[in-house]
Amino acid sequence: MICLAAGMSPEVAGLQHQAEAAGVSFHVIHGARALLGLVTAADELIALGDGLFVSAPQAVALLGQGQGVLVQPIEQGLAAGFERIDLNHAAAAAMRVPGRLVERMAELPADCDAISALQRIALQAGIPQRPLPPLGQDGVFWSLIRSEADAQALEPVWIRQRTGGGEALNLSRGIARSAVHAYGPSLLHAGSGAGSVVIAAVVLAVLGLGSGWFGLVPLGLICCALGWIVREAAVMLARIQSDAADRGGIGLSRRAAYGWLIDGIMVALLAWNAAPAGAPFDPDRLFPPLMLFALLRILPTAIDHRWTVWLKDRAVVGLSLAVAVMAGVGSEAVHLAALALAAGGILVSSLKARLTPP
Repeated sequence: MICLAAGMSPEVAGLQHQAEAAGVSFHVIHGARALLGLVTAADELIALGDGLFVSAPQAVALLGQGQGVLVQPIEQGLAAGFERIDLNHAAAAAMRVPGRLVERMAELPADCDAISALQRIALQAGIPQRPLPPLGQDGVFWSLIRSEADAQALEPVWIRQRTGGGEALNLSRGIARSAVHAYGPSLLHAGSGAGSVVIAAVVLAVLGLGSGWFGLVPLGLICCALGWIVREAAVMLARIQSDAADRGGIGLSRRAAYGWLIDGIMVALLAWNAAPAGAPFDPDRLFPPLMLFALLRILPTAIDHRWTVWLKDRAVVGLSLAVAVMAGVGSEAVHLAALALAAGGILVSSLKARLTPP
């Protein structure tokens, strides 16, 4: 890795440590001509402009297609501060070129702009242009950061783009998204990110179980609901940190495990609530809540309807059951909810069968 910089700043030192930790050699150079001693004719060179802030998966995909100079529409590029290439195109400050082209930089002034000069040399040598996809499409983000003010202005846009789309919204995701927009930058700057939020979600689940053990079933259900919302926020933060192209795939396995944990705790809480004070444990009391949560898992998979996303929302389920328990009708609510889900599943399935041609 070669970094063109005026000196060894803390930022450059941090980049060097990351590169060396990954087993990559790191060189700091102060001028374009210094490339001549580091790049051979047999090499390929991937060059990125100063201040380039992009969607990493899209950049890797574009540069992975082979040698080329990335370009974008002139209006889009000039508005973002990129260099004009021709009448219709602006640069994208990224290219993949053969190392032999670096030799031509020996003919240029020592104080020339390395990226701009290499780009002109590549285009004159016939290296093809490769256009960027439209910005915003499939999470594409391509911009230049010239100052701290630019970074602060782009950060909310970046976060909104990484937390939007993908899965349908329900109560938990709506609250989690609002919280990430408001507090996500602070968590990411602090370096804790999604990890600390996951720990908070697990702590809330444990508090929910402990509350039920001491007879505070409504509080336990509320803790589970809050834990689910916090876990949704952790998944969104993980997507921002990883900048993954597949927004739906980040944290799914761990979120699934947390979902089973929350379901198990809620089943235990509802079974405790159904038991008379001081009564010994009766496994039969587990059956109604087990049936309820089994239906909550089966129906969204079996029925392809947008409204079933709300059946997956354990915050809605937990808060609704907490209200029912506080009203003294917790057991009745569990029975009625299970019956309603079973009836709804039968009704929707029968309607679907009638509408489907034989």
